[in-house]
Amino acid sequence: MDRNMSDQKCVAIGADDAGYQLKEIIKKHLEAQGVEVADYGPSTPDPVDYPDVAVMLARDIAAQKYERGILICGTGIGMAITANKVPGVYAAQAHDTYSAERARKSNNAQIITMGARVIGPELAKQIVDVWMASEFQGGASARKVSKIAEIETHMK
Repeated sequence: MDRNMSDQKCVAIGADDAGYQLKEIIKKHLEAQGVEVADYGPSTPDPVDYPDVAVMLARDIAAQKYERGILICGTGIGMAITANKVPGVYAAQAHDTYSAERARKSNNAQIITMGARVIGPELAKQIVDVWMASEFQGGASARKVSKIAEIETHMK
């Protein structure tokens, strides 16, 4: 899919079976705002292992196919852990709007994760909206994010 990375018109989204229904709600919410959504599945609520979805989406974020991604499982924890194993990816679990905003503004997180068993659909929509509207601020945070990247390269 060809697109200008700076226009943020496409977001990758994926879930496991626990997050399937919330994924579908968020997908419709974004599409209603004119955001193109790349759906990494699942396409049904049948069982699927979250690491399989998280690593596919995170690899495409690392390859800059998409600027941002959303991953949803029961708690958001497993998706965050898995996505963060992909070099160059910063995934942050967000269950409130402040965390979502800071994930992007302070930590330059390209992926947010949410737990369908932790938050409801309306809060999830608010979290996504705040995160989508936020941009990395740089400043003192840039130094810290650079240190994270340096640690990552030394851990390989």
